[in-house]
Amino acid sequence: MFVVESKGGAIACMLFALFFLGTWPALLTLLERRGRLPQHTYLDYTITNMLAAVIIAFAFGEIGNSNTEKPIFLTQLAQDNWPSVLFAMAGGIVLSLGNLATQYAWAFVGLSVTEVISCSVTVVIGTTVNYFLDGKINKAQILFPGVACFLIAVCFGAAVHSSNDADNKRKLTGFSKDLENGNGAKKAKVGTADFLIELENRRAIKVFGKSTFIGLAITFFAGICFSLFSPAFNLATNDQWHTLKDRVPHLSVYTAFFYFSVSCFLLAIILNVSFLYRPMINLPKTSLSSYLSDWDGRGWALLAGLLCGFGNGLQFMGGQAAGYAAADAVQALPLVSTFWGVLLFGEYRRSSRKTYILLVCMLTMFMVAVGVLMASAGQRR
Repeated sequence: MFVVESKGGAIACMLFALFFLGTWPALLTLLERRGRLPQHTYLDYTITNMLAAVIIAFAFGEIGNSNTEKPIFLTQLAQDNWPSVLFAMAGGIVLSLGNLATQYAWAFVGLSVTEVISCSVTVVIGTTVNYFLDGKINKAQILFPGVACFLIAVCFGAAVHSSNDADNKRKLTGFSKDLENGNGAKKAKVGTADFLIELENRRAIKVFGKSTFIGLAITFFAGICFSLFSPAFNLATNDQWHTLKDRVPHLSVYTAFFYFSVSCFLLAIILNVSFLYRPMINLPKTSLSSYLSDWDGRGWALLAGLLCGFGNGLQFMGGQAAGYAAADAVQALPLVSTFWGVLLFGEYRRSSRKTYILLVCMLTMFMVAVGVLMASAGQRR
């Protein structure tokens, strides 16, 4: 079984996880803005997300010889380790709920703000819990100032959204005046009122006229879900509460991640198949046969699932080596998501100076927080 043991290896895992976890939300957002129903997209994403866990389990969990202290993946499947399995599956359930929630939040408050707020809530709650679960192997004098920086980033994120929302309302008010004066036939430029209206007409989730409170509420719900999955995984792999029987080895990262992904997969399938027929927030009804025949953008959705799956796996591999509190540095994924949001979706184009200042402050605070969190990394014995 391959095990990451060095601090350098753990940080490398975190950096790759950071890129993967920051990119897959951009792909799902791209499909929603092209009009693909989120139920169809999430079902595709779920399939390859599970596939990534299977690949990781057999690629890394089956390397080398099995022994009583570190059994390989298939050996552990037959052992009496159900308390740890249940912790892993509980983590998968809350992650599935969080990922599902963010898919709708992206439409209401944008990719950048959704990721910043949800990830910051994750760090503030989840990192604190992991610090104590890990036996305080991380440096508290460094770790908790980093957590405080994430909390400040949440405040900036909410302020950025509020300012940008006010900017868009001003654009749309000016657009209606242009129509009255006969100036509404110009080619839409990114960030203009024409662009916002074209986007609204094309996208799957309609947001005009809906309260922004809905988007923020969904985002905070997602953040709370995300804050629980890493501590649950930590308990599954390290058994801090001593729930396993004597001489039963702890779950390896790969076995725990497999069970974690199974529960994530099952819940996502159940919820999204039901959403085909009973959709949320006034989305059109569809069916299983319509989903199966919908190939428009399926490749991007499948790629998103792989990126998320490998990103989560690498995060856990790094966390097992350097502490799960430090591994929460991958929650800096909004830095990557914001890059894609600006580059692909024109977020914050033609916004006010106030919005730009708040955006820079938010991202700066995020970068400081990430550096501090990584600097707190310890080494598990």
